[in-house]
Amino acid sequence: MTIDDCEAVAAVRVRGWQSAYAGLMPQAHLDAMDIAEDAERRRGFFAEGNEVVNLVAERADLGVIGWAAYGPYRENGRRLARGELYAIYVLPGRTGAGVGRALMAEVLARAAAAGHPDLALWVLKENASARRFYARAGFRPDGAEEPFEMDGAPVPEVRYVRSLGGPAAR
Repeated sequence: MTIDDCEAVAAVRVRGWQSAYAGLMPQAHLDAMDIAEDAERRRGFFAEGNEVVNLVAERADLGVIGWAAYGPYRENGRRLARGELYAIYVLPGRTGAGVGRALMAEVLARAAAAGHPDLALWVLKENASARRFYARAGFRPDGAEEPFEMDGAPVPEVRYVRSLGGPAAR
């Protein structure tokens, strides 16, 4: 991903949220999401130069159709050896075509090459389709759950983990 991709990535993220989380999060929150505002945040994150790796999936005729972001696992303000998949979204209408699988394969390969012993992610407990996607990619719930609220509505998350073949996670 380059800084020039921020607008397209914001569109993937916002439309992805609006599609994936319909019925799982307050609709008013999803409706209020703004691509231009999200793009500005993405540019700010990008300019900060942090440890997050952002990847895009592109098609020559469509441009950016998917996005994933990963980096060190964040726990109580500390970075751990474990990696964390922060986000993976595909434009609605492009799901089921292998874009998400291709992004996931690239994330897994890069995270393993970076030395992460495993990769964790947080997924909405009620997001059955995402949980199936992660299970097919070799992730399993490890029993950790986090309460999460969006505009006052509970949307609890569960943690999934997948070994990357390295040393045991700390």
